[in-house]
Amino acid sequence: MKYVKWLKAAAICQFLTAFIHVLSLFFSRPPNNETEKQIFDLMGNYKFDFGGGFFRSMSDLTIALSACFSLVCLLGGLLNWYLMKKSVPTEIMKGVITINLIVFGICFALMAVFTFLPPIILTGLIFFFLIVSRVTI
Repeated sequence: MKYVKWLKAAAICQFLTAFIHVLSLFFSRPPNNETEKQIFDLMGNYKFDFGGGFFRSMSDLTIALSACFSLVCLLGGLLNWYLMKKSVPTEIMKGVITINLIVFGICFALMAVFTFLPPIILTGLIFFFLIVSRVTI
């Protein structure tokens, strides 16, 4: 049962990541200069035609992706926490942790390549705790 403390740490990091990332949906930083102002204006106001009457801006797409990332973290944390509380057999937990490892491993790799330090650290911690819990199970 050593894996439980590591899986709890992963779940807590998943909750923390979801919470922090949701905050970014409500607070945006103002542009620092004229170039950033122009970029922000285009991101929010220029609408791409995706066919079928769907016109979306880059800000719309970014909000959707950000919300989905928060929801994936929340889903992972809730699932892990629920299964720990229900004392699910070890074989099922191995499978669930392995699925978590695949999803959050890919997520961590994408964050490491395309984002900045806070999401890299948070997804890296989730991935690390999941690895340790899988090894100790």
